[in-house]
Amino acid sequence: MTYKSSTIKSKWKKTKWLLKEEHLRQYVPATLPFNKGNLTSMLSSHSIVFFKPTSGSGGNKIIRIKKKKNGYQTQYNSSKTTYKTEDKLYKELKRFAGKRDFLLQKGIRLAKSNGRPFDIRVMVQKNNQGNWVSTGMFTKVGKPNKVATNYNQGGSVDYFQKTMAGSGYNQPSVQFMEEKLKQLGVSVGKNFDRHYKGFKELGLDVALDQNGKPWILEVNTRPQFYPTKYLKDKSLYHRLLSFSKQYGRTK
Repeated sequence: MTYKSSTIKSKWKKTKWLLKEEHLRQYVPATLPFNKGNLTSMLSSHSIVFFKPTSGSGGNKIIRIKKKKNGYQTQYNSSKTTYKTEDKLYKELKRFAGKRDFLLQKGIRLAKSNGRPFDIRVMVQKNNQGNWVSTGMFTKVGKPNKVATNYNQGGSVDYFQKTMAGSGYNQPSVQFMEEKLKQLGVSVGKNFDRHYKGFKELGLDVALDQNGKPWILEVNTRPQFYPTKYLKDKSLYHRLLSFSKQYGRTK
């Protein structure tokens, strides 16, 4: 059986879908397509801005821009560069982008678990009745000096409960957050269905800021979950796999 689930590459298109609904808009960080005017307005409103490809995955090609007293500091992987003027910064970003489209997104200061930044992957998949189900959650725990938490950027995958406990959450607040994120996942699934047909799975990348507010960094239409098979307890991996086999995905 072949893989049957729609894939949308453009992050901007997916972001616009979320912004159309008031109850989802509150979870989307300010995001704009990259151009000179939008760079100026994002930098005047936010102290950290992420520059990321409109279609890209695995945390690749992401640059973090920080406002500093003496200009702007960029970080790409673990190398940092400072630009004295916004003009110089713009020229460098434009060169880096080449022919590809990029987005600017307000930077969320990620919550930390035992000193390491993390974000949360919320997996939603359709069951045999065609209803969205939040089938599992896991965390991607970043290396302290990296821009992205992704597994292929040296991050590690861990259990949601354990990571949240390491971030200072007690059991009732962990359960409350889990329920909230599951509902959010299903809402996003329904939102996507209103715009395009054929989705069977989605993976939400959710950041918690330092006040515990969830932010949807992006929605993946072909989310990877293979790193969960390296967790000691394989039940999450097998659960995600059993759903995905229904639409032709085997890993």
